[in-house]
Amino acid sequence: MIPTLQTDRLTPRGPGMRDFDAFAAFYASSRSADAGGPLSRREAFRHFAAMPGHWLLKGFGWWMIDRDGSAIGFAGLHNPLNRPDPELGWALFEGAEGQGYAIEAAQACLFYARLCLRPARLISYIVAGNAASERLARRLGAAPTDTPASEHPDLTTWLHDLRGSE
Repeated sequence: MIPTLQTDRLTPRGPGMRDFDAFAAFYASSRSADAGGPLSRREAFRHFAAMPGHWLLKGFGWWMIDRDGSAIGFAGLHNPLNRPDPELGWALFEGAEGQGYAIEAAQACLFYARLCLRPARLISYIVAGNAASERLARRLGAAPTDTPASEHPDLTTWLHDLRGSE
């Protein structure tokens, strides 16, 4: 079961089919380039279906960021087989930027990781030069490392401080 989180303005929750059109639209756009896109609708569905699958297999994963009943992005924790450490990530859909939603959702995910998962390390991969995500990572207490993501040389690795509390 995917837990539902609550912040002042958002409800990070498990994905449902009602979220797929917004998810597919995001992945069809160039905005998804930093998140592995653009993707066809069919490819987007595979990524979307993997979200609850990660929860089932690993006990943690992605939440849809819900604002007033609509998905405005996704954030969460994942750990694909090709990565040594779990990752905290986030993405907002068109029109949701610049309102503090990404930091609010990412803080809730980080709190969940600290409280429930207690990983030895938690990282974020950020495309080099993505200033908005770099600022957000710094606000979360993360710092860039010299460790590149081996399969993606354009990604920078940020290490989160897991000692803090939200």
